[in-house]
This record gives sequence, C-alpha cells and structure tokens, in this order.
Amino acid sequence: MTQQRSLSVLAVIFGLTLAWIGTRLLLSPAAVRAFGNPANLWMAFVGQALLWLIAAAVLAIVIFWEKKPIASLWLQPFRWQSIAWGLALVALHYAVIFPFTEWVRHATGLPGFEQGMDRVMQFPVSYRITAFLTAGVVEELLFRGYTITRLTMLTRNVWVAGVLALVGFAFLHAPYWGRGFVVISLIGGVVTTTFFIWKKDLLAMMVFHACTDAVGLVIAPMFSEWWREPRAF
Repeated sequence: MTQQRSLSVLAVIFGLTLAWIGTRLLLSPAAVRAFGNPANLWMAFVGQALLWLIAAAVLAIVIFWEKKPIASLWLQPFRWQSIAWGLALVALHYAVIFPFTEWVRHATGLPGFEQGMDRVMQFPVSYRITAFLTAGVVEELLFRGYTITRLTMLTRNVWVAGVLALVGFAFLHAPYWGRGFVVISLIGGVVTTTFFIWKKDLLAMMVFHACTDAVGLVIAPMFSEWWREPRAF
C-alpha cells in the first residue's frame, strides 16, 4: 500500500468514526437529557447545531485530507431532475412503502412511531422544522453519501457498503425511536438505498428525506396524531 493510499484510508476511517460515533454520542442518554429537554429549548437547538458541525467536519476531511471533491459523495450539481426524483420517492413512500411497513409492523406486533413522536411533539414547530432539515441534509450526507461511498472504497463492493450503511442507520435510531422503527427503516431502506446506488444522486435523497420528515413532524400533526393510528394517515 502506498503512502498516499494509506493516508486516504486513514482519512476515511477517521471520517466514518467521526460521523457515526459523534452522532451516536449525541443520541446517548446523557446527551438526550442535555439536548432533548423541551423546557430548555436553546440547548435542543445546540444539539441540532452539533450535528451540522459534525457534517461540516466530515466535509472538511473530504476536501482537505482526502483531497476529493464534494461530487465524490455523489452530490451532483443542482438539477431539477434531482428534485423530481426526490419527490417521486416521496410519492412511492406514501403510496407503497409506508403502507407495507405498517402492515408488517402490525402483523409482527411491533411498536410504531409513538416513542419518538411523543418526544418530538413536546417541541415547538420551530424546532421540528430544524429537525427535519437536519435529517434531510446532515443524515443523508453522513450516513448515505459519505458512508456508502467511503465504505465502497474500503470494501470495493458498493452493495456491501449499502447494506452496512442501511443496518447502521436503522440501529442508530433505535434508542430514540424504538425497535419498531428499526424494522420499518430496514424495509424502506432497501428501496432508498437501491435507488441511491442506482442513480448516485445525493440531492434527490436529501429532498426525499426532508419531505417525508416534514410531513411526519410538522404537516401531518397539524391535522391528527397520526403516529397513534398510522392507518388513518
């Protein structure tokens, strides 16, 4: 292995560690107590800001340490086609994926979104808007764009990288959202991960993630507590 290759691998390992361990620490019980208290709203916003800081640090690693362009994350220049693909995924999600995952969840007796939504709904709309934007941009950048492309570099197999990223993402959210969310994420993630590997379009995934979270966290709760009986959504 050449010195340049060694430095590149070291940069990738450091970036992946920062992305995953850094985020996991922000989801730890101590961090949730510090940043997840609705009575201390400014600290909750600090928690969101720290996620953006992790994303900025990973981008700095890509540019200055790996010496690779942002396009290496499969983030293409702005195209209306990316927006269209993202919205098409949103439609597919609510027409097919969400109903199917709910059927699986009910059939297996797993809990749904109550655990996470009951926590999130204690926060005002301003925080929930920040949360869905953070999820759409930061989570997609770290756990799809960066993780899949860099694990592909390490494993030399994009499908292995996709599976590892998918499983890791699902279980990363388990402490906050519960085990039912893990199953839902794994099923739906098969479609979205396959799409990402096919189209290599991170912007489309950001649009998809932000839109679905916007519906779930902000728009739908204006009309009903959908998470208590998702079939009525």
